[in-house]
Amino acid sequence: MKDAEQAINVLFLCTHNSCRSQMAEGWCNFFHHGTIHAYSAGTKKTSVNTLAMDSMLQAGVDISTQYSKTLEEVKNIEFDYVFTVCSEADQSCPVFTGKTQKIHINFEDPPKLSAELTDKSEIIKIYNQVRDEIKIFVKDIQYHFNDKYLP
Repeated sequence: MKDAEQAINVLFLCTHNSCRSQMAEGWCNFFHHGTIHAYSAGTKKTSVNTLAMDSMLQAGVDISTQYSKTLEEVKNIEFDYVFTVCSEADQSCPVFTGKTQKIHINFEDPPKLSAELTDKSEIIKIYNQVRDEIKIFVKDIQYHFNDKYLP
């Protein structure tokens, strides 16, 4: 178990690091600032999805300063946990050595779910639904830690 003053490093990994992993990083920093250092990355690099930013801002969390990163860009960080948040990332996730524990939690992909829609209000509802599912998971993320405790 880590000291109470030593933060846990968590990585949220998704394919493009544009939506779900960005939302998870934002929620984690919002709820667990100081006890968990949250990062996100993708197996490929794109840009942060503007609809994901809008959805998070509606919930009071600004992720507009976050940016898309590859695993190469976070390779020097020793992660306690890697959460793959999409199936493709889970299947293509590299092996992390040492103490890092990998946990898969799949969230639906808002861009895919809304691909056939044209009404922005309907599209944002889908983003909000996924955002809220990620929020619930991340708010209680400490229950997924096998050997660590967060107050």
